[in-house]
Amino acid sequence: MVTNAGTLGRSGVHDFVLIRASALVLTAYAIFMVCFFVCTPQVTYAEWVGLFSQTWVKVFTLITLISLLVHAWIGLWQVLTDYVKPVAVRISLQFILNIAALAYLVTGIVVLWGV
Repeated sequence: MVTNAGTLGRSGVHDFVLIRASALVLTAYAIFMVCFFVCTPQVTYAEWVGLFSQTWVKVFTLITLISLLVHAWIGLWQVLTDYVKPVAVRISLQFILNIAALAYLVTGIVVLWGV
């Protein structure tokens, strides 16, 4: 069996499960944020800080950021493999875009936890 270093999971089925699970987490977070904005009549800085001062919101946001990274990593690999045929261009794009996704995760961790 050929293993591919570009995939995040061990196989296509594993990648499929990871991308679907990450999509569920991203959907749950989007619904949570929409409910927050609908239920909060005046979103002020104090309300925003109050929301994100709760540990469970920080953890939920961190899980969402990790899910976004997983979703982007697998999705980028699939799209670039299908549509970008020159190997050097595909590898360069994968590298740049995956570094950007990792930067988003690190920035999110720093903003959330003040590391």
